[in-house]
Amino acid sequence: MDAREAALRRAHDHAVRWLASLSDRRVPARASVDEIVRALGAELPDGPSTPADVVDLMATACEPGLTAFPSGRFYGFVVGGTEPAALAADWLVSAWDQNCVMRAVSPAYAAAEDVAGAWLLDLLGLPSAGSVGFTTGATMANFTCLAAGRDTVLRRTGWNVDRDGLTGGPAVHVVAGESRHMAIDMALRYLGLGRPDLVKADDQGRIEPDALRHALTAGGQSPTIVILQAGDVHSGAFDPFVESVRAAREADAWVHVDGAFGLWAAASPRYAHLTAGCPDADSWATDAHKTLNVPYDCGLAIVRDPSALRAAMGERGDYLIQHEHGDPIDKVPELSRRGRAFTVWAALRSLGRSGVADLVERLCGHARTFATGIAEIDGATVLNEVVFTQVCAEFGSDERTDRVLARLLEDGTAWISGSTWHGRRVMRISVSNWSTSDDDVRRTLDAIRRAAVSA
Repeated sequence: MDAREAALRRAHDHAVRWLASLSDRRVPARASVDEIVRALGAELPDGPSTPADVVDLMATACEPGLTAFPSGRFYGFVVGGTEPAALAADWLVSAWDQNCVMRAVSPAYAAAEDVAGAWLLDLLGLPSAGSVGFTTGATMANFTCLAAGRDTVLRRTGWNVDRDGLTGGPAVHVVAGESRHMAIDMALRYLGLGRPDLVKADDQGRIEPDALRHALTAGGQSPTIVILQAGDVHSGAFDPFVESVRAAREADAWVHVDGAFGLWAAASPRYAHLTAGCPDADSWATDAHKTLNVPYDCGLAIVRDPSALRAAMGERGDYLIQHEHGDPIDKVPELSRRGRAFTVWAALRSLGRSGVADLVERLCGHARTFATGIAEIDGATVLNEVVFTQVCAEFGSDERTDRVLARLLEDGTAWISGSTWHGRRVMRISVSNWSTSDDDVRRTLDAIRRAAVSA
């Protein structure tokens, strides 16, 4: 057995043990950063080490400092697990080690991206002629889509961003709901567009169409981008797309939808109504490593007009071998990237259309069970309309809510994060993992009850 095979076998064994531990292990990490540093070794050795021994050291040193993100009892942030086929595909992605930018260099990857992209458009009910780029996550997916939007609305005024940049050009009026995700502000900052003009939202975070129409009228004839949301990070609520897109069209605005986790509602007959009107937008961003449960990292930037995406993202170089029909390099910012479409293809091929719908519906069903169970706890109140996969609750006061959260992490059964919503401290449960079972939900509710009693 050569050194590479030995190292891979050790890695496989450690990975299998890690995954097997998820059903019973504490979800929070057990060791601190300083403890892991000491275990890894702060000093770089003078000489080489055997690859298999390095794998052993990394696995044994780091395991106590790992949070069980792939566990069915991790509900912090909006973090999915990894579907088995997608996990195995990701191992192959690392072994194949393709730089997935050009059709001529990696036709296998280009084919996977073409097929997975077409399947995604179909599943999500989006225009079949649209273009799909595979990014690091929703932040860069939003960036990519908004870059296409920025360049397009400026081009309509006769301004060429590619040639002239932004200096001296017309100001772009960006409008978003006041409950938009922080990733939107970050993407706009990267794009040189500054903070958006915020529009009033209701108590669930849904943008108010009349307020949007007023903000668009106040913006005059400026080139305009409207940003809507499929899935509020606290409530899970969806913007009213039909009325909002209509208002944006009246202002000749580019319409972008941030659907990091909520866009997947369209794949379920039971929840597709939440996205009614959403396909009429110009671009959409989502995360495959959230609701679809492929490995980190994998965002999806989807643009109705492929030429707009290519104009914003396309790169040229004398040494590149570019295809007349376009390349993956034309769809996202990175010149070097992993084969993310392989894992998306594997997840979709494994689940099929009905499997994706079932995944979405199971996650939503678990969220409703959480809401029902928490509402029965003395002093607890569920604050949101549970329409998708998010649950926000408080326990009588900010101080008690924080104590419940602290007790819950000490217990270790589950990992649930706190947040502040409408000025109140809340427990925020995000049900995102394919492996979350009825038993996981029961065990977590029992842990929440214990925490509430002791808080």
